[in-house]
Amino acid sequence: MELPPLAALLGSLLLCCAGLTKGLEITSANQPPIEKAQGERVTLPCTFTLAPEDQGPLDIEWVLIPTDNQKKEQTIVMYSADRIYNHYYEAMNGRVQFSVPDPQTGDGAINILNLKSTDTGTYQCRVKKAPGVQSQKMQLIVLVKPARTKCYIEGVQETGRDLTLKCVSQEGSPLLSYSWRKSTGTEELPATSLLNKDTGELSLKNASQEYSGTYTCVAANTVGTDECFVVLNITPPMNTAGTIAGAVIGTLLGLFLLAFLIFCCCKKRREKKYEKEVHHDIREDVPPPKSRTSTARSYIGSNHSSLGSMSPSNMEGYSKTPYNQVPSEDFEHPSGQNPNFPPSKVAAPNLSRMGAVPVMIPAQSKDGSIV
Repeated sequence: MELPPLAALLGSLLLCCAGLTKGLEITSANQPPIEKAQGERVTLPCTFTLAPEDQGPLDIEWVLIPTDNQKKEQTIVMYSADRIYNHYYEAMNGRVQFSVPDPQTGDGAINILNLKSTDTGTYQCRVKKAPGVQSQKMQLIVLVKPARTKCYIEGVQETGRDLTLKCVSQEGSPLLSYSWRKSTGTEELPATSLLNKDTGELSLKNASQEYSGTYTCVAANTVGTDECFVVLNITPPMNTAGTIAGAVIGTLLGLFLLAFLIFCCCKKRREKKYEKEVHHDIREDVPPPKSRTSTARSYIGSNHSSLGSMSPSNMEGYSKTPYNQVPSEDFEHPSGQNPNFPPSKVAAPNLSRMGAVPVMIPAQSKDGSIV
């Protein structure tokens, strides 16, 4: 069905006007990934143009899109109603700002100061002015310079041995590459050396004394370098037999000294234990010493037994023996007593308790006769 001539004319006019009219548009070109070193400053561009039909308020918003799809995007700075808001993202407080004081001029670029490795990510600039809305994305990669690079030697530094020089950087963004150079002597790497640029290992085969010298390792990436060095000293092999013999002798001497100390300690302990036992031991099989009184009584008892065995013919000789010669304190005369005083009759001891027949002890008169 053909359109009326008037309707066709109006359609043509609308299509012509639509082709000539331009709304809000971002004019900055698409950016390749931007690489910057940690600590540096970067400018993320975002220029735009406005059209007369864009009558709404101007809003410019910058957001950080996380690499993890599970996380939400984070607004870092925004321009709205002639004001700037930059307190949304705590990690960038004080480090992000618009490049120009008034973004309404068509420049919504931002500056990020003192870059950190955590600033790496995808950034998006969104410009809104009703009814138009435009956006542009760009990727920022913050690289870390190599730092705290360490060098060390793995292997025995002897002639004929194989060893490896190793180099590792504790910090630094990939891709890191390593290189070695000799700083002394011939200043050329040995012909048998083999370098791994990715791991930083320099292998040396069948080392000789000419390999000795200072070796320097350089770790590098696109934003910087770092160095370290080691000193290699190749020496002739040691006398293995002498070393082993010395080690054995030293071990035996140590064991002998240890055994001697243990023996002395044990001996000292036994001596102390013996002295303590002798000092505190009480022997129960030794009877207590007899008193002088019991000794005298034993002497008297023996004499009484002799009297009981005497015959009348022997009594006369026995009567001449004085009784005051018994070695006992009980029969000594006290000082001041008259020795001529007639002695009284002495009662015989109770011999029934000792299982003997009692015998009366005769008393002696002054003339020596027995009473």
